[in-house]
Amino acid sequence: MEKASHLSVIVDLSPTQWHLSAQASNQYPLSIETFLSQLLAFLNAHIASKHENTLVVFGALPGKSVMLYSSTELLTDDMPPLDANSYLPFKLVDSTVVRRIMDELDAIGKLEEEPPCALVGAVTKALCYINRITHHSSTTTGVAEDPTTLHDPRILILSVSPDLSSSYIPIMNAIFSAQKLAYVCKVYGPDTVFLQQAAHLTNGSYIYLERRDALLQNLIMSFLSPPFIRKILAVPKQDKIDFRAACFCHKNIVDVGFVCSVCLSIFCQPLPVCSTCRTKFPINTLKRLNAARPAITPASSRMGVPLANLNNATMPRSTSTPVPNGMSNLR
Repeated sequence: MEKASHLSVIVDLSPTQWHLSAQASNQYPLSIETFLSQLLAFLNAHIASKHENTLVVFGALPGKSVMLYSSTELLTDDMPPLDANSYLPFKLVDSTVVRRIMDELDAIGKLEEEPPCALVGAVTKALCYINRITHHSSTTTGVAEDPTTLHDPRILILSVSPDLSSSYIPIMNAIFSAQKLAYVCKVYGPDTVFLQQAAHLTNGSYIYLERRDALLQNLIMSFLSPPFIRKILAVPKQDKIDFRAACFCHKNIVDVGFVCSVCLSIFCQPLPVCSTCRTKFPINTLKRLNAARPAITPASSRMGVPLANLNNATMPRSTSTPVPNGMSNLR
C-alpha cells in the first residue's frame, strides 16, 4: 500500500533578501508575492496527491522562526470563510500561510539592522515536528501503529539568503540529526555551501535558483514526488558539492584549514593552543605548518573535495585514542 507522505517546508522570509530579489535590474526578478503564488500551487499539489498527506510550513524570519501552517494542528481561528467555489483544504492552506506571513512581516517593521535569518531554528523545529508525528508512543495511543500509515518525511528548504558562516556548527548539527533519522532534505535556493552539504548528506536534491520565473515548474518536477517514487525517477541533482567548512576562530569559510587532532576543531591558521579543548601544540609543529601554508590568493571554490581529505597528517579515529599535541593540515 502506498504510504502517506509528510512535507515540511521552510521558507526564507528575509525582507532584505526579498527586496534584492525583486529588483528590476535582476535578469529574472522574483517578488515575494509571485513567489507565494507559485509556492501555494505547489503546496496544494502535495495535498492533492494523496488524502493522507500531511504538511507543515515554517517561516525563517530575522531573529526567529515560526510555524505558519500545520495540517495536523488546525485552529478554529484559521478556518477561512466557506466558499462553495473553492476546495476547502486548498483555501485553508492559501489563506493561513499568506495571513501568517503578512502578520509576521508587519510585526518586524523597519529595523536599523536586520538580524540574521533564523534558518537553523526552522530546520530544528521541522525535525522535532517530524519526529513527533512519525513516532507515536504506544503508551499514549494504546495500539501499535500500522506500518502502512507511517509518514514518509522530507524537508524542503526554500532559501534566498547567502551562507551565514557563524551558523556553520548549528546547521551541521541539525543536518547530522536529519541524516541519522533518515529524513531527506531538499534545497532550492542560491549558491550556498552549507545547504549543498545538507542535501548531499541526507540523499536529497540541491537545485540552484537560476531561473526564478520557473520556480513552480522546478518545484513540481524536482520536489513533488515522494521518496519512494524518487527511487525510480531520474531526479535532477547537484553533481558537484562544495565541502568547505567554516573555521571555529573567525567563522570564515576556508579552502585550507588546520584541524585539532584531539577535538577536530577547524582553524584558518595554526594556533599554539586549541581554543576549544585547550590542547597545546608543539612549537616545531606550528613552525612546520606555518611553513607549509600556501601563498595568499583570491578565494577559490574547492568543489568536489571532501572535508575528510587530509594532507600530511592522519586524523584520529573514533575507536582509538586521540593523538595528543598535534594539529593536522586540512586542504
